[in-house]
Amino acid sequence: QVQLVESGGGLVQAGGSLRLSCEASETIFSFSRMGWYRQAPGNQRDLVATIARGGPTTYTDSVQGRFTISRDIGKNAMYLQMNSLKPEDTAVCYCNARRWVGARETDYWGQGTQVTVSS
Repeated sequence: QVQLVESGGGLVQAGGSLRLSCEASETIFSFSRMGWYRQAPGNQRDLVATIARGGPTTYTDSVQGRFTISRDIGKNAMYLQMNSLKPEDTAVCYCNARRWVGARETDYWGQGTQVTVSS
């Protein structure tokens, strides 16, 4: 089974930076898309950023220009560099990987890591 191991969450002051890491148990070329989601208490889990197998990236409007998603193929790793953090970025952040098996799309998830931004 696919395992995704996250690290890098923590406490940071507004305006600061954090770098989240997600290490996969197999080559990330096996995934059609990887991404980061986040969920604040009482809210739904929202997509933050994605990176497709071929490299194109997407960002939700609220983080565009502040966050950068990237990957290291050799390390089976995906990263989210978060700069200029705001209190509204406080959430549990999840690594996601998606793979097609025939016509079936399967999502895999990390355990989640807490990001807390103080004002």
